[in-house]
Amino acid sequence: MTMLGYFAKGLAWSAAVIVLLLSGPLLTLAFGGATVRGDWRTATHRSAGIAPDPAAHREAIVQVYASRAFGWRGAFAVHTWVAAKPADAEHYTRYEVIGWRALGGGSALSVSEAAPPDAEWYGAAPVLIGDLRGVDAEAVIAKLPKAAQSYPYAYRYSAWPGPNSNTFVAHLGREIPELRLNLPSIAIGKDYLPAGKVVAPAPSGTGWQVSLGGILGVTAARSEGLEVNLFGLVAGVDVLHPALKFPGVGRIPGGL
Repeated sequence: MTMLGYFAKGLAWSAAVIVLLLSGPLLTLAFGGATVRGDWRTATHRSAGIAPDPAAHREAIVQVYASRAFGWRGAFAVHTWVAAKPADAEHYTRYEVIGWRALGGGSALSVSEAAPPDAEWYGAAPVLIGDLRGVDAEAVIAKLPKAAQSYPYAYRYSAWPGPNSNTFVAHLGREIPELRLNLPSIAIGKDYLPAGKVVAPAPSGTGWQVSLGGILGVTAARSEGLEVNLFGLVAGVDVLHPALKFPGVGRIPGGL
């Protein structure tokens, strides 16, 4: 085969891979998993009724949530955050990064009691992806404020490939192994490592990952399984909790 033939074959394989990676987000749009309609100014932020009532549940609680991103971006990715309540506290505190807050040089980091811990993200219902109670939650809560303040990208935000809201939650997972974090494969930005790093612990702390700017990489960990990142889109397999992982879709079976 000539050099031109090898080049043409390489282009054909590359095109096939790109089409395969994009099929998940396209199917997500086609079946209503995300929508291009809607106005962010009127989108709802109602409680989903998932978080335990602090008045009835006095123990310490830490929960991790994921919701589809707003608009067409929801076909590709989720927005994640952490909600925490110390023992006997009357309110939850939400720890998250919100992109629009970085406009004009502001900090995207938000630590607030204003929104419900399980609020819809611009109309998208949240999914609970982590839940710790009692002494397990207290161990995380003791480290959360310092870990949040050590996030290196508070004044930078990029939906793709990061740093974004998922980069922040992945940072919390690496700083606090007790969080036992297992982010969805469609949490684009979770593989965006601190500047200059190519190798780092996986967000769960149960393995390792190699990542080039969140665009190309591989993760191998007990919690995440094996994940391959191509242009920010992740495919993989979870052996511990058997499932395939596909861009735009997440776990098959099992949702996010």
